[in-house]
Amino acid sequence: MIRRFHWIRLPLQSGSARRAIAVLTLSLLLFPSPSAMTAQRPTTILATLNWEPYVGEEMRNFGFVYELVTEAFKRGGYTPSVKFLPWARALDMTERGEMDALFPEYYSSSRLEDFVYSDPFLGGPVGFYVRNDSDIQFSVDPRRNQLEALQALSQYKFGVVRGYINTDAFDSASFLYKEDVVDDLTNLQRLYYNRVQLIFIDKFVARYLLEKNYPQYLRDLRFLEPPLEVKFLYVVFSKKARDYEDQQAAFNAGLKQLKKDGTLQDIYTRHGFREVLEYEGELESRRLIPAH
Repeated sequence: MIRRFHWIRLPLQSGSARRAIAVLTLSLLLFPSPSAMTAQRPTTILATLNWEPYVGEEMRNFGFVYELVTEAFKRGGYTPSVKFLPWARALDMTERGEMDALFPEYYSSSRLEDFVYSDPFLGGPVGFYVRNDSDIQFSVDPRRNQLEALQALSQYKFGVVRGYINTDAFDSASFLYKEDVVDDLTNLQRLYYNRVQLIFIDKFVARYLLEKNYPQYLRDLRFLEPPLEVKFLYVVFSKKARDYEDQQAAFNAGLKQLKKDGTLQDIYTRHGFREVLEYEGELESRRLIPAH
């Protein structure tokens, strides 16, 4: 049996209705929704680690370094996807191109064969913690002549963490007596009990560890000013990752935007790292910003 179809004639649209539809269609093509724009962004896969107070899974907004890095990528047109991994695994996976990039990292020329570095952003001051009742002080500003400053401290015993990179001058100072331990927290304990007179440590890491684990030590231990160095931090991009140069350029462009519009300063301040900006101002004014 053949079925008979009945066609329904729709009323013709008026000229104004047709114009409205045309305008709406053009608007959708020229101005896609925010969700559509986000979906069109390329994704960058990033590796990081728990390194409080800079970055950590239990920190507010995962720490200031996390917020800074992800916001810079967003400004540069990328959607960041971040995985927390043990550092050795993160480094290995990024080197092999399984991750696009890794953060935060110090500058090292030994990495240049496998990675390219982003523009730098300020991390934190590194140097020595001492006891408050100690009369140890620098006779020379270590940022101007670190070797001479260290030579004047050669009578003391230093605590270091096994396998850590500190500063070139300190690590190569064979005239200093150094005892190594497994972690920074152990060194802080040994300093408190006077087993060593100075320990090498990041100032903010020390403060975080003391506040979290040994708040009773805070009144007895202090950071020896000025720092040996104020470390710069970087995102490092694997040369085996797709479009790594485009990702590097996008991050650098985003970082410049953060600096220009004041967002970078806001991020440091909200996370309690305004002190870093004060170091930056001092270093710039005295031409002491270290080269990388």
